[in-house]
Amino acid sequence: MSDRLDIQAVLAVLKSVLQPYQGTVPLHEPCFAGNELAYVKECIETGWVSSVGKFVDRFEQQLADYTGAKRAVAVVNGTAALHACLLLSGVRRGDEVLVPALTFVATANAVAYCGATPHLVDSELKTLGMDPKKLDAHLRIVADVKQDSCWNRTTGKPIRAMVPMHTFGHPADLDALAEIANHYRITLIEDAAESLGSFYRGRHTGNWGRIAALSFNGNKVLTTGGGGAILTNDEDLGTRAKHLTTTARVAHPWELAHDQVGYNYRMPNINAALGCAQLEQLPAFLEQKRSLAERYKKAFFSHEGITFFMEPEHARSNYWLNALMLDEEEAGQRDKLLELTNRNGIQTRPAWTLMHRLPMYRSCPRMDLSCAESISRRLINIPSSAVLGAEHAPS
Repeated sequence: MSDRLDIQAVLAVLKSVLQPYQGTVPLHEPCFAGNELAYVKECIETGWVSSVGKFVDRFEQQLADYTGAKRAVAVVNGTAALHACLLLSGVRRGDEVLVPALTFVATANAVAYCGATPHLVDSELKTLGMDPKKLDAHLRIVADVKQDSCWNRTTGKPIRAMVPMHTFGHPADLDALAEIANHYRITLIEDAAESLGSFYRGRHTGNWGRIAALSFNGNKVLTTGGGGAILTNDEDLGTRAKHLTTTARVAHPWELAHDQVGYNYRMPNINAALGCAQLEQLPAFLEQKRSLAERYKKAFFSHEGITFFMEPEHARSNYWLNALMLDEEEAGQRDKLLELTNRNGIQTRPAWTLMHRLPMYRSCPRMDLSCAESISRRLINIPSSAVLGAEHAPS
């Protein structure tokens, strides 16, 4: 371990950026400064609080308009969105699905819900997402394409889908990953849970794969309390997504009939009402978050032993969660810095536990994960709420 990194100095830098705040600074909190109360009040007064209502339709259309996707289907949370995306893409029991080892557990859990197995992929430093070069090299060794499908020659199982996740809102290298997916006949599904408001080469995330999932949990850029959405540019797939996630009910004035096993993944109208009000403020939220990121960038520009993570080339990130990256030789200081900042009222946290370190995914097939291991040792998330980037942040 090097002694170049002065963790007291890092704390001082964070305090200087967050100076207008008194007390504990949360990692990420929602901001309700628009029509949230009025829209929710309307739901209560009209009685339309549950699984149907005008706000669900409005929210879906506004999401489609903002992201540029042809269809958006609102659901109860991001994990449900991922599960539905996998089912709609033909993932079944016995399949393998390529997922990053560095991700929130929901990515792997959604695969497990299908009875499939996560096949763990390494990350790259420039995006924190799937490393396309290492993945291609890995597939050249373990994969065969036959009968227009990809098969793992080691396990004998089909590799059905690939689910890159846009880590902390930073777009993965979608062009390269899409090329790999096409070459190996693997369906590309974007885990865009963290990337609402992020663009890759001028186009919103969620538009490269056959289908994509968003999340609107309470700690996301935009929140519906809980909630998620499915994005697709395939109209037929969008119709099937809506049907599957609304218990596969067949339309009828009074009969309750269903034509397949469906899922009660519907977003309630009262949650969609929150989402509509939040979408109206999304441009301001993103501007504030980019302002905060710029302040962090300047504050840590010449700080030895630690770097503020910036958006990848050809991307415009939402900076959902800002991140500091310790130099490799400073990795031993990570936990000391986490303890120091949290003890001083600045909420920080490490990256998620890598998937192959969790007991239920320890035996999953995987490639060399050395970069993900390195990132896990060195990364620290720091306060990222939109309000922190406001011109006159409240105390």
